[in-house]
Amino acid sequence: MAWGRKKSGARKEPRFGLAAAMADLRLDPKDRIPSAEEKPKKSAKRKADSDDDDAPPPPERKPRVSKSGAKRRAKSGRRFRLGRLFYWGAVLSLWAVIMVVGLVIYAGAQLPAIQSLEIPKRPPTIQIVGFDGAVLATRGEMAGSNVALKDLPPYLPKAFIAIEDRRFYSHYGVDPVGIARAAVANVLHRGVSQGGSTLTQQLAKNLFLTQERTFKRKLQEVELALWLERKHSKNEILELYLNRVYFGSGAYGVEAAAQKYFGKSARSVTLAEAAMLAGLVKSPSRLAPNRNPEGAEQRAQIVLAAMADAKFITDAQAQASIGHPSYHVKPAGAGTVNYVADWIGEVLDDLVGQIDQSIVVETTIDPKLQSVAEAAIIDELAAKSVKFSVTQGALVAMTPDGAVRAMVGGRNYADSQFNRAVTAKRQPGSAFKPFVYLTALEAGLTPDTIRQDAPLDLKGWRPENYTHEYFGAVTLTQALAMSLNTVAVRLGIEVGPKNVVRTAHRLGISSKLEANPSIALGTSEVSVTELVGAYAAFANGGQSVSPHVVTRIRTVEGNKTLYTRQADPANQVIDPRYVAMMNAMMRETIATGTARKADIPGWTAAGKTGTSQDFRDAWFVGYTANLVTGVWLGNDDNSPTRKATGGGLPVEVWTRFMRAAHQGVPVAALPKSRGGVGGFLSNLFQNTAQSSVAPTQAPPRPVPSDGGYRPPPTRASSPPPQPNARPEPAAGLDGWLVDRLFGGR
Repeated sequence: MAWGRKKSGARKEPRFGLAAAMADLRLDPKDRIPSAEEKPKKSAKRKADSDDDDAPPPPERKPRVSKSGAKRRAKSGRRFRLGRLFYWGAVLSLWAVIMVVGLVIYAGAQLPAIQSLEIPKRPPTIQIVGFDGAVLATRGEMAGSNVALKDLPPYLPKAFIAIEDRRFYSHYGVDPVGIARAAVANVLHRGVSQGGSTLTQQLAKNLFLTQERTFKRKLQEVELALWLERKHSKNEILELYLNRVYFGSGAYGVEAAAQKYFGKSARSVTLAEAAMLAGLVKSPSRLAPNRNPEGAEQRAQIVLAAMADAKFITDAQAQASIGHPSYHVKPAGAGTVNYVADWIGEVLDDLVGQIDQSIVVETTIDPKLQSVAEAAIIDELAAKSVKFSVTQGALVAMTPDGAVRAMVGGRNYADSQFNRAVTAKRQPGSAFKPFVYLTALEAGLTPDTIRQDAPLDLKGWRPENYTHEYFGAVTLTQALAMSLNTVAVRLGIEVGPKNVVRTAHRLGISSKLEANPSIALGTSEVSVTELVGAYAAFANGGQSVSPHVVTRIRTVEGNKTLYTRQADPANQVIDPRYVAMMNAMMRETIATGTARKADIPGWTAAGKTGTSQDFRDAWFVGYTANLVTGVWLGNDDNSPTRKATGGGLPVEVWTRFMRAAHQGVPVAALPKSRGGVGGFLSNLFQNTAQSSVAPTQAPPRPVPSDGGYRPPPTRASSPPPQPNARPEPAAGLDGWLVDRLFGGR
């Protein structure tokens, strides 16, 4: 025992180093790596695992479940999913309803207060009629007078109901059945083949809304349709619809459409015509019968079939109308009268101010002459525009007192609405020369005054004649008839360019004119209308005129006159003596000069041709005691033509028109002095301080039909001097001035 105690109490000394550190290291079985063949027992593994404090607890073993329990759990899961689906469906539906209600409220908030809504008045229309009362054109929306439902043939409203809203009398403005049917049809056809809008909805859109295709507009349409159904009866709604729906070509309402397409009242349309009108509503612009007769006819057949299906007509009636349609569509006009309508539209504001009611504008236009003028321009251009490189033309015809009877502002109104008769300004060329010669006559010269046709140099400017040939001493009559440029320029300088400008303005030219030597050759631009108006003074004895087309403006009912044109005050702008001289001189232009083709059998006519530089403009303005007509031909881009002269195409157009215009009109002579022009001129020449002398040589040969003059091969000699003869330009302007101041040499 003592040994044991001694041993246990023995002192242990501390040890250091690697040996000391490894002294207490011992391995146990758990630290040994088992071999592949060794398989530890489960109990041992569980025990070992239990000894490992860091290892996770073993997973619990799931109890076995029977098949019947599994089925019960599957059914319970399905019921749970269905319940959640129902719940969320209800939530989404509620939100959808809230959104729809919100959209309806929003759309309605954009409308005026329902209590303040009223059926809007028809927009004002402007009906333009000729001097014989025939309708020429309509501006604004062509709205015929309202027609009561009871005054229409019964099949007319039924045609609209059959094709547009067969359940019209059984719904309340919105037709859910029709919407569903349209939706199914559209799905089957994979596109929009049917519409679900009722007649009431269409009326609401036409009266209060725009044509935009938005969801907002559709909601507003529904709200307004319900309001219309509450405020008006079915027949009132149908009557409003028929009188406001658009039928294309500017026609609103069945009355305007019937007048537009069939030339008759809606009260007397046939069954086939009623079906065609009802068919237009789907696509008015595309199915207008005056533009697309085949499409309009096919649509009318669909309407007739729908009427038979709805038992509105019998099958026999439908077949009879389809097989033998009894309508006559008015052909669409070429439209040049629209140039007149546009001109009227420009002056209406000055005549009556703002238009807030439908009006009728009575004009001076003669529909027959308008058609003749249109045909003359179009036909001549169609035949010769390529040859002469001319693309456009204009014509204005007016009475000597300024009443416009016909106006063509271009070749085709549909292609170009630019009015070349009123708005365009072009160089008149030699058509301006009558103002130069009139100024010379008023300065003391006479038609037989001699002037030299010879080369001229004005500070480097050398005006030449058309043929670059000269004829020496010629009378003013011969110079004007042959359109000699050098004589016109000499006269212009002699009388003063400013005086020439004053003369032109006095006769009615309103455009700005440059007072320089070239004014004698028509280098300043004017319009066709003002040039023709200025020539009218030669045809009426020297009175100034204001070209006009409007005579009276009244309301459609005729119970109120808004404007009546008063006659122009008498204003003598040319002394009758000089009118007679000018008429005698310009008659020679047609008799022996540049416009020999301008002949009207039985009538005395006068006029002047004009061709601007590089053949850019070709003119002829001619007149009788009955009518003054001017024709211009050229190109809008001011490009040169292929030598189109005033004596060619313009004269041909003028002659064709004037011959037709003078058929059946009593012949009248141009203004002249008492005792005839010849006697008057003889007395006048004897009493003038400066008597003129006729040339000793024969007059130059007439100008050929192409407008160019072919002179004799030798230049004519000057006549021998006379005691009282006016000095010639060869003597210089100084000599002429001395003669004017001191009475001769």
